[in-house]
Amino acid sequence: MQDLLAIKMRPQKLSDIVGQKHLVSENHVIYNMVKHNHIFSMILYGNPGIGKTSIALAIVNELNLKYKLLNATINNKKDFDEAINEAKEDHGLVILMDEIHRLNKDKQDLLLPHLESGLITLVGMTTANPYHSINSAIRSRCQIFELKPLSTEDVLEGLDKAIPYLENIKITAKAKDYIAKLSNGDLRFALNLLEVAYTCSNDNKIDIDLVKIINNKPSITIDKNDDGYYDTISAFQKSIRGSHVNAALHYLAKLIIAEDLDIILRRLSVIAYEDIGLANPSIGPKVDAVINICERLGFPEARIPLGEIVIEMCLSPKSNSAILAIDEAIKDVETIDTGKVPSHLRTTSKDYKYPHNYKNAIVKQQYMPDKLVGKKYYVPKETSKNEQTLKNIYEAIEKVNP
Repeated sequence: MQDLLAIKMRPQKLSDIVGQKHLVSENHVIYNMVKHNHIFSMILYGNPGIGKTSIALAIVNELNLKYKLLNATINNKKDFDEAINEAKEDHGLVILMDEIHRLNKDKQDLLLPHLESGLITLVGMTTANPYHSINSAIRSRCQIFELKPLSTEDVLEGLDKAIPYLENIKITAKAKDYIAKLSNGDLRFALNLLEVAYTCSNDNKIDIDLVKIINNKPSITIDKNDDGYYDTISAFQKSIRGSHVNAALHYLAKLIIAEDLDIILRRLSVIAYEDIGLANPSIGPKVDAVINICERLGFPEARIPLGEIVIEMCLSPKSNSAILAIDEAIKDVETIDTGKVPSHLRTTSKDYKYPHNYKNAIVKQQYMPDKLVGKKYYVPKETSKNEQTLKNIYEAIEKVNP
């Protein structure tokens, strides 16, 4: 059985990597790490097919390091035990861990002490945001690098590198451009499609009609490395914030066609708390439920709950009072010497008045540091019944404890 084209082309050194110049080009972080003949534990994250495994393999190949490639889902505890024994015999081992976000607790407990001692160097690869999906004990021991989406030009560069591997291939410029656009930044997809087209062609000739017969996926309208992509994400949030249902659905549709479920879900989470907030606190748990079901369903079915939640978020009352309040509080902590906690609130104090012993669980006593007495961070909005209720309670409490 022959190796796939994508495997044949797998880079042996950093200079072979397509894209990711912010990491692997001269005088950038991973380039300099290899230049100084060093490696440290890291997590590489980003979309499928953009070079995570290629970078990991290029690093160990250039440094001539012994390594073992494991998958957090596929490989069992016995495989991990064998890797650790191998590391002990060789006085060190680099483990390249695919799908590291799926590493369960047993495997984590197995790796952590050896990661801490330096016996094992871990290079994890994941499509999930490690700040949300990877255990903090693992994450804190690794440097985290985000890989950027590949542009159409990057994918074309990868296709040009692949063409010499296919004997006597004849491909039109339109077919090559079409494959690059279909890939939506996934170089592995592009290489696989090129190879299938080559295998299915007559006399090794590939034109756009042949590619369309093999893969009739709609042409992607958004290049993830283009300003228009980020403009679409921005317009999506601003349309929900502005309560414009139809515009929000339009931009959602563009992101669905781009098949970028992760950015949609993350942006909905932000909107729930940044733009809707206290005006409709129930929206947060609803968005969380949609995230769970969308991750289980994937596309195309995920478009259904996404459409429902976006409509509801658009028509929900809006309030940014919470984000304004916490940002102002953070600003004070960062820029002002606010002084000590009032003495009666300290852990050793016996002068603290326990509110539950008083009517309505409210008692007059100072809570703010001396320098901030009377300072208000939360300024209620009256865009919803919920926050009007909070405003009434807030003002009643302030009469007792200003």
